[in-house]
Order: sequence, then structure tokens, then C-alpha cells
Amino acid sequence: MATDSTNAAFEVAAVTPRPLAVCSYSVATDYWALTKPEINFLIAIATFAGFYVGRPAQLQDFPFVLLIHTLLGTLLVASGAGALNQYLERRFDAQMRRTRRRPLVTGSLEPSSALWFGVLLSFAGALYLAAAVNVLASLLAVLTLGSYLALYTPLKRTTPLCTVVGALPGAMPPLIGWAAASGKLSLQAWVLYAMLFLWQFPHFMAIAWMYRDDYSRAGYLVLPRGEQRGRFMSWQALVASLALIPVSLSPTVIGGASLFYFLGACILSSGLFYYSVRLAFQRSNVAARRLLMASIVYLPLAFFLSVLDKG
Repeated sequence: MATDSTNAAFEVAAVTPRPLAVCSYSVATDYWALTKPEINFLIAIATFAGFYVGRPAQLQDFPFVLLIHTLLGTLLVASGAGALNQYLERRFDAQMRRTRRRPLVTGSLEPSSALWFGVLLSFAGALYLAAAVNVLASLLAVLTLGSYLALYTPLKRTTPLCTVVGALPGAMPPLIGWAAASGKLSLQAWVLYAMLFLWQFPHFMAIAWMYRDDYSRAGYLVLPRGEQRGRFMSWQALVASLALIPVSLSPTVIGGASLFYFLGACILSSGLFYYSVRLAFQRSNVAARRLLMASIVYLPLAFFLSVLDKG
């Protein structure tokens, strides 16, 4: 019968092994996805900015080798954190549309593999920073890893204030870069930290609003339930983006930044505040998406201005 032959064809196809190269590529892609490369890209930018601006002025030659060590160690720790986060949240990721295609949800990787992969990357990155850079940079990376996994990750299911807790380790990359370049932290380093800390609120509120039903279905409390949800989102985005304006302009006062930096930072931070206001009043997915894009544009350009002004 035709049905039998069709079933037979499917059975043969099911047991036909894939070529080794295809399997290897698929596994490599899955492990790559565990590291959250899109987040690591922003982490690399922030770490580089901290390193570049924080390097001692008396150095005649730029320390490229030290920069490479710093970026490699930081990204190893960040990749380990991403893998461990997906391991801890694998059951909840399965309930969200935006995360249900992750390797641990689809079953393409075993949870134990992700666990050991994350542990290995985290320890390797911390030890690498301590050996190739300095102890302060390594300690900051370890503090970031621990607070992200032990505090922010579980709090996402218990309180909307998890965004505040999560923003603390999320703003660490510039400090790691600064500590790597100079071996200490100055007031200007904390300005970069504050910029990244405040930036996270409009950025994440845009994501939280776009995927509010997803988060609610998975049991995450990144936004309050009921009518307070929109008000909470609006205030987090508005207050943080408004505070970001004077903070981003402060290097002209405490660090002697140029007029070019002042004008550029003013335009960028005002633009981010504008889109935060639109989301606060419209509370639509379209407004949230525009704020998300504005935040993605803001961060690299703001740090680029800091690097450019350093010269």
C-alpha cells in the first residue's frame, strides 16, 4: 500500500545518520547559543570602553595585549554566566515563545553538558583574568557572576525589583575594563558604571513590555500583575532615562570631556528619554520596540563618544 511505503520511507529517513560535519556544526552552534553572543557583544563594547578610557595617560603605547587578555577573560566569564543561566531557567524557557528554541529546551543539548560547560567557562575566565590581567578585574568578574546567578536569576520569579538587583552586576563590564587597564577604580569609572546601570532600565522595560505575556506565562515577575504593570514599566523607563541625561553629561565636569562629547551625549540621552516617554504614554508594542532599538543604538554610541574623547 502507498501508506506503508510512505511510512517505510519516513522510518528509513529517521534512522539515516547525519554526516559528521553537520552534527559537529550543529553541536557547536548549540554551545555558541548557550553563551548568549548578542549580550556578549554589548559586554565587549562596555569592557573596551572602560579599558580605553581608564588606561593611564602616561602610557606611550596602547596595551593591545592586555586589552585582548581582558576581553577574552571577561567574555569567558560572561559566556559561562549565560550558559549557567540557561541551565537554571530551562524549564521556564520552555514556556516562553522567545526562548523555547534554546538548546536545552529543544533537547539538542543535555542539561549536564550545559552545566559543566558553564562552570568550565566561568572558572577559566576568572582564573585567566587573575593570571593574565590582575586580581581586581578577576574579583569584579566573579562578583558579577555570583550576583547574577545567585540573586537576579531567582528573584525574577519573586519580585519586580529584580530589575534593580540585576542592573547592579549588569553594569560591571566598564569597571572590569577600567580595573584591568589601571589596577584601580576612579570616579570616572563609576560614571561609566552609572551610565550602564541606568541604561538597563529603559532597555529591559521595553523587552519586558513586548514579552509581558510570555514572562507572565512562565511565572516571571519582572512586571507586577494587574493594573500596576503599566505604571511600573513607565516609571522605571522614565526615571532611569531622565537620570541618564545628567549622568552621561557629567564627564564634562569631572573628567574634562570636550564640547563635542557634551553635545553628542546630550543628543543620545535626550533621544532615549524621548522614546521612553512615548512608551510610557502609549504603552504599545510598537513604542516598546522603538525604545528597544533606541537603547541598542544609544549604548555603543555613548561609549564610542567616551573613547573618542579620550583620544
